Amino acid sequence: MKTPASHALRMALIMVLLSAALFPIYWMVVTSLTSSANLFADRPQMVPDPAQAFNYAETFAKTGVLLWLKNSAIVAIGTMVLSILLAILPAYALSRFRFHGKGVLGFVLFATQMLPEAMLVVPLYAIFAKLLLLDTLGGLILANAAFTVPVITWILKGAIDGVPLEIEEAARIDGCSRLDIVLGIVLPIVAPTLAAASVIAFFHGWNEYVFAQTLILSQELRTASVGLASFVGELSTPIHTVMAIGVMYTLPAVAFYLMVQRYVVAGMTAGSVKG
Repeated sequence: MKTPASHALRMALIMVLLSAALFPIYWMVVTSLTSSANLFADRPQMVPDPAQAFNYAETFAKTGVLLWLKNSAIVAIGTMVLSILLAILPAYALSRFRFHGKGVLGFVLFATQMLPEAMLVVPLYAIFAKLLLLDTLGGLILANAAFTVPVITWILKGAIDGVPLEIEEAARIDGCSRLDIVLGIVLPIVAPTLAAASVIAFFHGWNEYVFAQTLILSQELRTASVGLASFVGELSTPIHTVMAIGVMYTLPAVAFYLMVQRYVVAGMTAGSVKG
């Protein structure tokens, strides 16, 4: 039986964890709204100064942050959509079909995650140069999807494993094709897991840096991760600008997660359909 003391302790623990999770974002906001005189003061400023809001106006005026954010959004959404489209059918095949080499294929999918991006960026650069995919957002989306498709394939396979075969057999009797079953029956059932996989792909495309730095050459096609890193200099770093861009870079990703978080939680806790 829950007591008032145990409930209060639980709520206090939740508040501590929530504060620890939100503090980095809060500190970015405070730093971006701190004057230069107080930035390196003996005592750190713990409350943002609204009078320093012009730092954001200067950031918008002097940097291409809006263009960078637009490019990052295109890459993240493109990576998410392409990864889901490419992973659905392989996940269904691994879950439902028996064929020679199935175990090897599954191992190869796992093995793709053992190599870091830094090891593959040079050969990938050479391949993209021959295919005329360098300095294009489409090429960057394709490179990101190559890393997310194996992960999403296994996530979706696990969800499809929990869908009773009887549902598909009934649909086959009613005349549904295999593709109709996948798109019209299986995917709606595993929709929460699909949402969770979409978040993984989105954040990979949003946060990716190595490929974006190497495969994109034009200033106007820079993503926000590359644009933000460009302000870190050898001799000096404009702290206000970096933190202001950091806040603008973080908020869209947080907003996207808040919109889909209930589906993500459902995908993490969903079990098989009751038969």
